[in-house]
Amino acid sequence: MSIHNDPSPSQEVAAGSSFPWHEVLHGVRDVVPLLIGTTPFGVLFGLLGFGSGLSPWAVLASSGLVFAGSAQFVAAKLVADGVGLAVILLTTFVINARHALYGASLAPFVRGLPQRWMVPLAFLLTDEAYAVVIRRYAEEGGHRPTHVYHLGAAAAMWVNWLAWTALGLVAGPRLEGLADWGLDFAMVVTFIGITVPLIRNRPKVVAALVAGGAALLARQLPHNMGLMVAALAGITAGYWTEGRMARATTSTVEPSEAEGDHR
Repeated sequence: MSIHNDPSPSQEVAAGSSFPWHEVLHGVRDVVPLLIGTTPFGVLFGLLGFGSGLSPWAVLASSGLVFAGSAQFVAAKLVADGVGLAVILLTTFVINARHALYGASLAPFVRGLPQRWMVPLAFLLTDEAYAVVIRRYAEEGGHRPTHVYHLGAAAAMWVNWLAWTALGLVAGPRLEGLADWGLDFAMVVTFIGITVPLIRNRPKVVAALVAGGAALLARQLPHNMGLMVAALAGITAGYWTEGRMARATTSTVEPSEAEGDHR
């Protein structure tokens, strides 16, 4: 009897006659609606960077190297307010801590990839890319070169973000009133569209409700500290709920197993 081992994603790409560019294009196609939603957000960050005292190169480097929209906004605002470096670093660290959770959920699907794939996929990971690729990974179960699809979606988001940031910088003097149009609401809608389909079980529902409530209660805290409070509250509530459900399941199963042993 022979044992059949499913090929890893990297093996499938290597076994093919050519690089699966169609998967890259599928990733780009599927992320297009989210690219549209982040467009005004990118322009607004360019405008904010233009008016915060940062140099144009620093603003572009932030979008190109940091590549974390919400953290960039908060950091630029804190810089403009003259806040100390320690507070800026702590705030952006907590805001971006959610990426550790994204990485943990993606780990089973990308574990077999070489470092030359892991590094760019980790760097390009964003909320929007995660929302698109996690569904594909779950559907395909790692049996197609989904990491190539992942690269297409994530790279498209990176190029889009950098391009619109540059436009905000270049057009800054002519678009100074744009920040008052409320276009940043487009990003709120985008995040709602990303988050709601992923809330599929009780721990996630609890985490979302607690985080939302905490954000409302702590919205008046200085330096956007309410975001950190909400994030920590949501993570704690979700973790506690998941642990409680696991304990309840265990306590239910054990008596049944013991009863079966006596039969």
